[in-house]
Amino acid sequence: MAKNLESRQIQTKVELRQNDEGEEKVIEGYALKFDKPSDVLAGFFREKIDSHALDHADMSNVVATFNHDQNQVLGRSGVNLELEVDNIGLKFRVKPTDTQLARDLMANIGAGIINQCSFAFTIARQKDAEEWSESDEDGVEYNRLIRAIDHLYDVSVVTTPAYPDTEATVGARSKELVESLRKDKEKWRDEKRRMLLDVEKQELLKGVDIK
Repeated sequence: MAKNLESRQIQTKVELRQNDEGEEKVIEGYALKFDKPSDVLAGFFREKIDSHALDHADMSNVVATFNHDQNQVLGRSGVNLELEVDNIGLKFRVKPTDTQLARDLMANIGAGIINQCSFAFTIARQKDAEEWSESDEDGVEYNRLIRAIDHLYDVSVVTTPAYPDTEATVGARSKELVESLRKDKEKWRDEKRRMLLDVEKQELLKGVDIK
């Protein structure tokens, strides 16, 4: 997979439903939702996914997995995995093959033991594919808006909590953008500090009689 691969786990309900023929059960849910603020990721940022972020994304070879394990595959796009972009987000529906993994997983979903999903993706390379801005929220350093996803690699039914910090990673280019913002912030702080010192110096000189 790509070195800039990112994964996000979201608190969204994964359900078992009858297929269109009303015969077999399928696993259905939203792998991602648009314009929904995340929890605090990696301890310093929140993010949202723009409603047009998937307009040009490559979703031609997506696999459905359990816990992002490529050895525990449930389906593949064009075979038994359906992906649909609507005004809410990216909806997926997979009809697992008749394996012990699928039977166990569907039993746990039906019992409500497993009810979350995740997706793995890369950000498009164009300059405006993402936007980082400083946050006014206490405990949050930045807000991130994802405008363009380049490639969707998998959707996954997962057992871990929503948006754990350890799973919130950003690609190399995104790290460079954050580092640039931090350097600009430090530069402005240094400049502001110098300006304040100059003002204080001028005020002190006003009170000094120079003969």
